[in-house]
Parts: sequence; structure tokens; C-alpha cells
Amino acid sequence: MQLGLGLGHRVAATPSGGALEAEGPNGMDRRRRIFLLGTGFVARHVSIPLLQQGWHVSGTCTTSLKKNQLRTVGIDAHLFDANRHKLTELETLRDASHVLVSIPPAYGIGDPLLNLHHDLHPLLNYGNLQWLCYLSSTSVYGDCGGTWVDEDYPVNPRTESAKSRYEAEKGWTNFGLSLGLSTFIFRLGGIYGPGRSALDTLMRRKDLSENQKRRDSRDFYYTARVHVADICQTILSSIANPYLGKIYNVVDDDPAPRAEVFAFARDLISRRYPEMVSDFNHVSLGDVQAIIGEKCVSNTRMKEELGVQLIYPSYKSGLQSIFDSWSSSL
Repeated sequence: MQLGLGLGHRVAATPSGGALEAEGPNGMDRRRRIFLLGTGFVARHVSIPLLQQGWHVSGTCTTSLKKNQLRTVGIDAHLFDANRHKLTELETLRDASHVLVSIPPAYGIGDPLLNLHHDLHPLLNYGNLQWLCYLSSTSVYGDCGGTWVDEDYPVNPRTESAKSRYEAEKGWTNFGLSLGLSTFIFRLGGIYGPGRSALDTLMRRKDLSENQKRRDSRDFYYTARVHVADICQTILSSIANPYLGKIYNVVDDDPAPRAEVFAFARDLISRRYPEMVSDFNHVSLGDVQAIIGEKCVSNTRMKEELGVQLIYPSYKSGLQSIFDSWSSSL
């Protein structure tokens, strides 16, 4: 069986299931039923190639509007708020062969799904689950003084959010072990893609919010980032190699300061729309020459063990692709 990635890359999927019957009562392959706990930006993108390959894709969301949007594209969407609802309401989860967890920890609560362990374990302990993946963040490394860090580098989360992420990593790893699985932990860099990039920020924002002002104060720090297409191909490569479950940094080859990224995005826009340059003067980009380090995240393990060949190895190729896709009517 081939698992088509729909992202310029194909990997051979390894059949599994042991004594499980390959098909369910409706002819659906029981080995190709993924449940997305949190159907956000990444999960929506990864669902597209899976749906194209005939997978049954289910997922959770928190609003009726999003539920209808997801169902329109073929996702079996369910309204679910991990802080208010019971997991037992998600009967489809019981049949999942693959589970992707992308619901972030909640402030002061931690991972809301792991807090429902007494319901989660019985639902996923039916013998059909082959693959478990938790989407984390490179923020767990903390400030590393600009050095290169790999998955063996000691973590030092500074913020409450990063600390919660690291606790969730450990929780999902242990949960996978309780089911006899090796959990994939993907530490993602800053996620960008169509509709969510420095280009879109420049085109859309007028006045800076307080949160944006705080982010601008970190313009000089090296940060890791990754295009959503490369996250998707990494996830799909891991599905094809479920026995490789461990921690992977999912980032591109080019850690760079936020100011540098925005300067490149502004330059792209100004070449085609020079009249818009003055509109960007309110955006604080900082002195791109005055760079101090925080950390540079290595993706060597992702490439060597999962065989990922980045579609967008740099923010420059990623932003260029997004810009080229824009309509000339902008």
C-alpha cells in the first residue's frame, strides 16, 4: 500500500493490525481511521491528503461554524471542549487506528485531555490504535544562548506555556506506553503557511495589539519556524513508520530573527506593490543587523530517521511560494 502525501513526496506505508480485520462493517479500512483531537491549522492541512487517499478522518472543534466547515471538506467533525465535555461523547474515537493530538495545554490546568485519562484509556485500548502523535513546541528548550540544539539537548522551559508543553510531552509518552505504543512527539517551530504568514500579517494588520507589541520586542532573537506543508509530510512519514516513535524537532534549515523574516516579506510585497510600502511603517521590524541569539534548532533526526526532504527549507522559499500564489488583484 502507498500513502500519497500530496505534498511532492511519497512514502511506503507499512501495514499493521496484526489479527485485526482490515475492514469494518461498512467496508472502511480499520487501519486508516485517524482522529484529530483538535482540528486546527495543522490538522486541517494534514487531513487533505489523507482524505484523498480514502482515509476516514474525524476530528474535534469547538464551534458549530467550524464543525460545518470541516464536514463540508469531508471531515467527520464533532463539537468538543476538553474543559467541559466528556470523552465518552466521542464514540468514533474508539475505532481510531491513528490519533493526532493538537489541543494545547490550558493555563493553570495543563493538558485537558490527559486530565481525562480515566475516560481516554478505555476508549483507545481496543486494540485498533497503531499510531499516536502529540504536537508540541520548540519552546520547551527555553533560551539556549543562540546555540544549536537537538532532541537530546536539556530542556529548560521558562514560560508557563512551555512548562505545560513539556509536562504534556511526558504525559503522552507515558500514555502511549500504557497502550504498548511509542508516541511521536513533534516539537514544532513557528508554524506558517497560506493565510498565516509574515506576508499576511503585513497585509492585514493596522494597529499593533499589545500581544503583537510584545512579540516585536523579540525581533532580534533567532527563532525556528516551519511551513505547514513540511509538518504535514513529516506527520505522514511517521504514519508510514510507526515503530520510530520518539521526539523529533520539526523545523526548517534556516533559523532566523523575526525582524529578518518580516523584512524579507515586506521586500516581496514592495516589489509588486510599491505604493503599499508606506503602509508598513507602523510595523516594528527592529535593526536586522543587531541580532542576538536564543537558539537554533536542528532537524537532523527528522531528516535522517523519517526521510523528510523539506519542501521549504528556508522561510524565503516558503514566503516566496505563498506570495506567488496570491492573486494579482491584491
